[in-house]
Amino acid sequence: MRIYVLGGAGKMGCIAVQHLVQDERVDEVILADVNMENARLVAQVLDSPKLTVQQVDIHDREAFVRSLEGSDTCLNATVYYTNLAVMEVCLAAGAHYTDMGGLFHTTRLQLENHTRFQAAGLSAVLGMGSAPGIPNIQARYAADRLDTIESIKIYDGIQPPKADEVRFTYAVPTIIDELTVAPMVFENGEFVAKQPLTGFEDYWFTTPLGTLPMHYSLHSEVATLPLTFKDKGVQECFFKINYWGMAKEVVEKVRVLADFGFDGREPVDVGGTPVVPRELMIAMLSGYVPPITDFLAPPTAQPPDWVKEIVTEVKGTKNGAEMTFRLGTLTCKGALPTGVAPALAAIWLAQGRVPVGVHPPEAVLDPVPFFKDLEQRQIYTQVTVTHRI
Repeated sequence: MRIYVLGGAGKMGCIAVQHLVQDERVDEVILADVNMENARLVAQVLDSPKLTVQQVDIHDREAFVRSLEGSDTCLNATVYYTNLAVMEVCLAAGAHYTDMGGLFHTTRLQLENHTRFQAAGLSAVLGMGSAPGIPNIQARYAADRLDTIESIKIYDGIQPPKADEVRFTYAVPTIIDELTVAPMVFENGEFVAKQPLTGFEDYWFTTPLGTLPMHYSLHSEVATLPLTFKDKGVQECFFKINYWGMAKEVVEKVRVLADFGFDGREPVDVGGTPVVPRELMIAMLSGYVPPITDFLAPPTAQPPDWVKEIVTEVKGTKNGAEMTFRLGTLTCKGALPTGVAPALAAIWLAQGRVPVGVHPPEAVLDPVPFFKDLEQRQIYTQVTVTHRI
């Protein structure tokens, strides 16, 4: 089995590579990236005979296709803007596909490739980071055990840093989009846009996380779950997070920059030189992402000293009685599920466990064995069922 990780030298991609070289089902891992300095560092830290590093620029389509040929699955760990283009290359190279999410709107466009992947005999699973990804499978677990579904509520709880700690937890462009683009929710059976950083509520997570302030964020789960389980009558679905794992004070500073136009995508003349404000802001903020060695390091805590819990609450009925399923997936290393979940999806795709076509995770990944696979990396899922008497 040969798995190709595009962007494998990135902050989340390197975790996927780390899992894949440790998984006995995988024979070969290709770390494909444009950044050779980081790629070589990842290879040095992992020190695995399974791992091969290749320099790949996705803008050179012919070279990209040649690089991908012969691989069973392409795990796209780059920023979500590339998803559609990378899927095209997978069709040309004959590789299955998975990614870490399409931030709602891109995911919906990707689903339109379903018949093309079917015709090519290829499979794709969209949105397989920790979230999206794990919440989709959590929802599937509950949906399989309910006759009807009223609501699917997703809460991504992350241990907050200190107020004065300036740190970005994953790709800066994606965080900026989540912070500035209108979140989509499914409300009263319809998709509705909300304002960023609204919908606040306090939610209780497993100790030691405790109560955290949660707000809406644009996410891919909402794009698919209401449609996948439409026949069960879903009326409500949303995704909430606590400041994307950053300090509230840092988020407020970025919002100020965005309010002053630094999220602008049109060039501005600066002394005769065109400068795109958004690109400048991303370049400046990217220095506040931890070094890649931090992402590859083992967790500093051990269970039950959790630092992240991804929770999905599904309310519905079974045999006429009201029930609520609460599934919470826990980890002692916040970034770990974001790399491990897509790595597992890539393996399942290579094993032929996913039907041909383009699918959301909840449609094609069996929850119980997937949760068992996650447990091998100390990512544990707890299920609570509440019955209304």
